[in-house]
Amino acid sequence: MENGQSDMATAEPSLLPIGDLLAYHANRDPTRPAVTCDDMTVSYAQLDAGANRKARQLANLGVCEGDVVTLAVPNSVEFYETVFAVWKLGATPNIVSSKLPAAELRAIVDLAKPRLIISEQQAVAGWGFLAVGEGPREGLSSDPLPTRIPPRWKIMTSGGSTGRPKLIVDRTPGVRDPSKAPGNQMLGDTMLNPGPLYHNAPFAMSSQCLFSGGHVVDMGKFDPLHTLQLIERYRVNWVNFVPTMMHRIWRLPPEQRDSFDLSSLRAVWHMASVCPQWLKQAWIDWIGPDRIFEMYGGTELLGVTVITGREWLSHRGSVGKIQPGSTMRVLDEQRNECKPGDVGEIYFLPDGGRHSTYEYIGAEAKAVGGWESYGDLGYVDEENYLYIVDRRTDMIVSGGANIFPAEVEAALDQHPDVQSSIVVGLPDADLGQRAHAIVQLAEGARERTGADALRVFLSERLVRYKIPRAFEFTDENLRDDAGKARRSRFRDERIVNAS
Repeated sequence: MENGQSDMATAEPSLLPIGDLLAYHANRDPTRPAVTCDDMTVSYAQLDAGANRKARQLANLGVCEGDVVTLAVPNSVEFYETVFAVWKLGATPNIVSSKLPAAELRAIVDLAKPRLIISEQQAVAGWGFLAVGEGPREGLSSDPLPTRIPPRWKIMTSGGSTGRPKLIVDRTPGVRDPSKAPGNQMLGDTMLNPGPLYHNAPFAMSSQCLFSGGHVVDMGKFDPLHTLQLIERYRVNWVNFVPTMMHRIWRLPPEQRDSFDLSSLRAVWHMASVCPQWLKQAWIDWIGPDRIFEMYGGTELLGVTVITGREWLSHRGSVGKIQPGSTMRVLDEQRNECKPGDVGEIYFLPDGGRHSTYEYIGAEAKAVGGWESYGDLGYVDEENYLYIVDRRTDMIVSGGANIFPAEVEAALDQHPDVQSSIVVGLPDADLGQRAHAIVQLAEGARERTGADALRVFLSERLVRYKIPRAFEFTDENLRDDAGKARRSRFRDERIVNAS
């Protein structure tokens, strides 16, 4: 062995480097299932051995302790193997979509400055590159590596309200206690991951499930019927949805939806966007209030609220109470604390102080004193349960994914025939909101530039879910002389006209 890990199997649980946790669980039960994807299951021993070989491959490409590695890898066993390989080297993964256009990937890596990019796409000039699917060469050892601790365990990416990407660096170092499971998971639980791993919640929950010895069943791509099949087949205990997924499952024919054995499910969580009350009530009626949980928070971990299904029945529409670790306030426009029932912006302060949980690269956070906000409006009731009135004024939450209008507008405005553009979120029964683009074209451009041409143009600059679902064209000046626009006016006018 390259270091003394042989006694790990007998050590008492404590804070261990996350790169060592696969070996910790493999030493106790080598055949315990770790990850299932596309009906292929790998054990903890297999995943650890593969991650060790992958780590040596990355080390040969120059990855060292303290480096950043940008992962544009789709949901797969390879993703989990690779991210653990990064941690084993003491490096930090920067997780991004595997479908990013070259321009968007370039903007992100210019901020992250990774030692290596692992992607399905072409190499980015000036940066080290490894293609997805290119495994370690034959002969690389699967033996344990020297123990190293990543200084930051993950870096996630956001489009940002400025139209430029920003990185959200989790300030937690790469150590965990393998005897503690996340949320209300139990040690050894089987969880279903239906979401893309470049989103924070799917990545964090799946990783922490593996940290505590659980079994991750990863869907790869969400499908409502397949979701129920997997829950029954693998006796899933824990799952996290966005409301769009819940809606699509609920739209299945009742005789189909009710034909599966879901008795193994102990916890169904939902987050990322506000769940319509009728849909949440339907799920409570279907599987019972004691299996439904909701969380409100953000990648920055400023603060988190949680509500159970049973609490929700007496606080309909609430997202719960603030959890230990942070304090919450609701402030009006004059920054005075709102009385119960009065709407204001929601602010949080972590117990460790401002910036104790995260740091931005490529953006500056706005704050009131040390208090920061996710940008949402809401109120508390007399019992301090929080209610969200609206998401960020400009941000669109579509299918649980955040779309920042400024980012889409910046891409649209690069087109030579586009004089100006405004992107708003309109209500959508399935997605929650859909992106709708209002475009002012140059004189005489309508004959050569339409919605299809703009979609093709944007597909080279934006990941698919950020491309507007609909385009409308106008001769109206969309912005004033100062370049300002009232997106709320455009949004409200279209909602009224559609009603």
